Amino acid sequence: MIELTPEQRRELKEMNGVAVRAVDPDTHQEYVLVRAEIYERLRTLLTEGDEFVQDMYPHVMEVFGREGWDDPSMDVYNDLDPRKQT
Repeated sequence: MIELTPEQRRELKEMNGVAVRAVDPDTHQEYVLVRAEIYERLRTLLTEGDEFVQDMYPHVMEVFGREGWDDPSMDVYNDLDPRKQT
């Protein structure tokens, strides 16, 4: 594990714990520093993404319906779905 430099600690404090970007000056590769608990939540979503999506789909669709997404005038957006292009 690496330790944060004083500059990195300052940046994290100024950003109130929100992600901070860091750049490796030799490779120009970008990294994102986030708190460990945020990383763990993201890691869970990324590694168990399919299951999460399947579990959440009915709930999300219910909310969309309440917000008017099931209105027939919204059907025009179905034609714009790039996944349905042939």
